[in-house]
Amino acid sequence: MSDISLMVNGKRVSGVAEDRTLLVHFLRENLGLTGTHVGCDTSQCGACVVLVDGKAVKSCTMLAAQASGSSVVTIEGLANGADLHPVQAAFREHHGLQCGFCTPGMIMTATDMIARHPEGLDEATVRAELEGNIC
Repeated sequence: MSDISLMVNGKRVSGVAEDRTLLVHFLRENLGLTGTHVGCDTSQCGACVVLVDGKAVKSCTMLAAQASGSSVVTIEGLANGADLHPVQAAFREHHGLQCGFCTPGMIMTATDMIARHPEGLDEATVRAELEGNIC
């Protein structure tokens, strides 16, 4: 068992989890943050992307214990209260979803991508960056 302490969506949280517990399962089962989805459990689909210390991470590939001491932002923590994050608002405005299962991971990946490319993005870069997300 591992003691886990981290910042999640701006709040200090702690808990105990088996050493093999993936971050995605810790978020969903221990913290009740179910906006982060489990699609494939093999790092193929991107539905589980969260920001760890500001960088997009597939949370099905990271142990919860590895995230201890880090700052994690999930889809639930991206908005500022009732105000959607600009990426969330853009997805909503442009109907950037179908069933919605992949949407949280796509939004988190896009948020990271935009932060890393402040000079702007072209279509080829966006396509390359979103390769790890499947709809």
